[in-house]
Amino acid sequence: MNSLESLPVSRQCQLLAVTRSVVYDKKKRLQREVGELDSMLLQLLDEEYTRHPFYGTRRMTHYLRGCGYTVNRKRVQGLMQKLGLAGMAPGPNTSKAHPQHKIYPYLLRGVDVVRVNQVWSTDITYIRLPRGFVYLVAIIDWYSRKVLSWRLSNTMDTSFCVDSLEEAIQSQGRPEIFNTDQGSQFTSDSFTSVLLKNDIKISMDGRGRALDNIFVERLWRSVKYEEVYLKKHENMQDLLMGLTHYFMFYNNERKHQSLGYQTPETVYRSGVGGGAKIVDKFGSAIEQSSVTLRSTQDCSIIKSESKAEAIPKPGQRRAAATEKVLS
Repeated sequence: MNSLESLPVSRQCQLLAVTRSVVYDKKKRLQREVGELDSMLLQLLDEEYTRHPFYGTRRMTHYLRGCGYTVNRKRVQGLMQKLGLAGMAPGPNTSKAHPQHKIYPYLLRGVDVVRVNQVWSTDITYIRLPRGFVYLVAIIDWYSRKVLSWRLSNTMDTSFCVDSLEEAIQSQGRPEIFNTDQGSQFTSDSFTSVLLKNDIKISMDGRGRALDNIFVERLWRSVKYEEVYLKKHENMQDLLMGLTHYFMFYNNERKHQSLGYQTPETVYRSGVGGGAKIVDKFGSAIEQSSVTLRSTQDCSIIKSESKAEAIPKPGQRRAAATEKVLS
């Protein structure tokens, strides 16, 4: 004889003398409760990742437990995968490039960025709305930190990235080097063909390299803390309007310490006061390793230090470096 659980719902209700509506209502309540919990966990993960983008699943699991939630690492992995998040520290990388897409070398190690439109870069971030997540892509000029174009999408297809790239080239000209990560949107033929058609050199971050795209990572932090978390937009239309105003403010009014308290637009138009240099040095396990970014006028230094006590055990993610900003 079959167990009760294996019987159709209608037969179970008949045996228990309850209506099907009671069963379905209870099921919907449970689904809502699970959905609300997941939504809260996703929000916490998104906010903590913005504060500490080098956190992997182990640290995120401990963080959520510290917030009072009973979660295991497998659940956190699933939630982070849903958000498309991966710890930036060197180690296993969960972002997957398309296996048949060409991966280009990283061209910016040791490069002095001394002029506008010398280096552009792009990335995608995830913004939580009450009914799900949307995706934001932006293209930034490294010399001036100006946001050249951006797009929102409710899907992770390649088209909104290509649209943003084509808009930037059409409105601002073309860079000498364009840097991306190894995500499938940026390694796709439809994206790289636009770059190659315009004789733009393609540079791609090394896997798990936290500082290869540091300026876009800083942009995401500013966008989320100065706009998204403060405004709590209800829908995509509200977010679109909010980001439109924010990026106008970011480019034209927000003064950057690393630019000598000038705005990105001023530096981009004048070609004076910006710039960067990335020097990549890797020491042994007991030596200090550092990455230094220097502005041509206002000298901005970023160091990532890893110490001997932070050496990971076999199978563990490398402890994240501590970022110091001196200006």
